[in-house]
Amino acid sequence: MVLDLVVIGLAITVFPLSVTAFVLVLSTRGGVWKGLVFILAWLACFVAVIAAVLLTTGGKPPAPHSPPSTASSAVKLAIGVGLVGYGWYRHRSRRRKRAGAVPPSGRRHKSSGGLMARLDRISLWTAAGLGPLLQPWGLVAAGAATVVSADLSHTSSYLVLFGYVLLATSSLLAMEIYMTFAPDSAGVRLDKLRVWITTHQEQALVTVALVAGLFLVSRSIAQLTS
Repeated sequence: MVLDLVVIGLAITVFPLSVTAFVLVLSTRGGVWKGLVFILAWLACFVAVIAAVLLTTGGKPPAPHSPPSTASSAVKLAIGVGLVGYGWYRHRSRRRKRAGAVPPSGRRHKSSGGLMARLDRISLWTAAGLGPLLQPWGLVAAGAATVVSADLSHTSSYLVLFGYVLLATSSLLAMEIYMTFAPDSAGVRLDKLRVWITTHQEQALVTVALVAGLFLVSRSIAQLTS
């Protein structure tokens, strides 16, 4: 369970779409407060999913090869296959786009400016709603299927779950803390990060999807056949 949650947590925290959206939220007027409510809503939803799983299992892992255990492995296998398929689809789409015309840079800049103008007017409630909305739900579901194996009779399980939540949110927390205590330098660096992610978004999505997907597929098959 520990290795699975570490890999899933890493995939969630570096997921390009979530990171890019959070950088944009931080870049708006009052971005620190909007970023804070974004994180709080993200955490509330994330923890609620874990709590729902633990309430269902009663904090006791199902017996190996029991229907619940097999079902959790099958769910992770399905998610893994879906991620691999999604990564391959994005990879093929990126290759096809290379042969097409690249949109003029001015048009991209104008679109980005319009997006920033809209984000600058979002309320704290809207920022809070974006937190759960922008979570990579496939990976969150894979984490929930893994948490089924948690045994709350051991203190180590609490530490593992806490570490998983912290790891999955670590990139957002790091950017929020940086923006709070060093807003000038953070603004410059986060803008560079946004540009880099936007430029390499397709490659990053493909990499995260394929790595996480292949890992989930291999682990699930091993659990189902052991």
